[in-house]
Amino acid sequence: MISVSPPQALRRLDRKEINARLEVCPSLPSLSSINKALQGLLFAEQRFSAQISEIIRRDPSLTSRLLRLVNSVYYGLTTPVNSIEEAVFYLGIRQIRQLTTVTPIIEDFQKLSGKCNFPWREFWQHCIGTAILTREIYSSVESTGDESDYVAGLVHDVGKIVMAYSCPDHFAEIQRQAEPGERELIELENHILGIDHAELGALYLERHHLPELMVKAARFHHQPDKAEGFAPIIASVQIADMLMRNAKIGCSGNFIEVTREECMSASGWNVLFPDRHEADQAIARASLHRSLERLPHVLEGLV
Repeated sequence: MISVSPPQALRRLDRKEINARLEVCPSLPSLSSINKALQGLLFAEQRFSAQISEIIRRDPSLTSRLLRLVNSVYYGLTTPVNSIEEAVFYLGIRQIRQLTTVTPIIEDFQKLSGKCNFPWREFWQHCIGTAILTREIYSSVESTGDESDYVAGLVHDVGKIVMAYSCPDHFAEIQRQAEPGERELIELENHILGIDHAELGALYLERHHLPELMVKAARFHHQPDKAEGFAPIIASVQIADMLMRNAKIGCSGNFIEVTREECMSASGWNVLFPDRHEADQAIARASLHRSLERLPHVLEGLV
């Protein structure tokens, strides 16, 4: 393979230079505090629709997403839903919880993404779709009472957003060379910038003292077996990410095609099902196939 060097004006950055750029990269407040009042109410044993609706009403962005989602093709309602109370009734608590998680995070991502010429809307769809599938996959082996698996899927590619903000010229050149789909994105990132999006995202999250799960989701979503203490969740992220790329739902910025066979033979399956019968994996895969079919309609309502 012919090695194409970065343009003369660009050079690889050393770790000191990368850290200096991370210093001025703004934080993501939503990752530290995700709508505490509403989340607390949604997890409470006694939930009152009127209270949930009242808190949602205070957030115009959340209200807009809520109504857009419930009126999307996915729900197939015959008459438009115009009230928050009705939307809460149709969507249910689980969907509202995911919506309150994703809305502030995506808004922060949008502020951080800068002005790089990149299909950001499709990228948000990739992030949210990965989060939805991560939950679907992880729930087949483990139950969780919080949104940790969903958030892990949502932030796995945060390094690409950080790269676009802190190293826009490098990011643009990486994407220019990546688009033909001939070289792996991580290889190009290390060659042109000197660090890949997985490590950059992890460094950024560490700098802002975010939970270890988020850090490892960023750092190890391509190598889940290395995510000590969180391997099953990160394995779910890996598989979800690959399935999104295979289905060509959204855009991850990695243009190398992923085959169905590669998705089904990903290392994450061995992490999730080390001692289980093939039938367990078959059930999980069948469920994922159904989720992938309806996912585009869900994402259209969210982004």
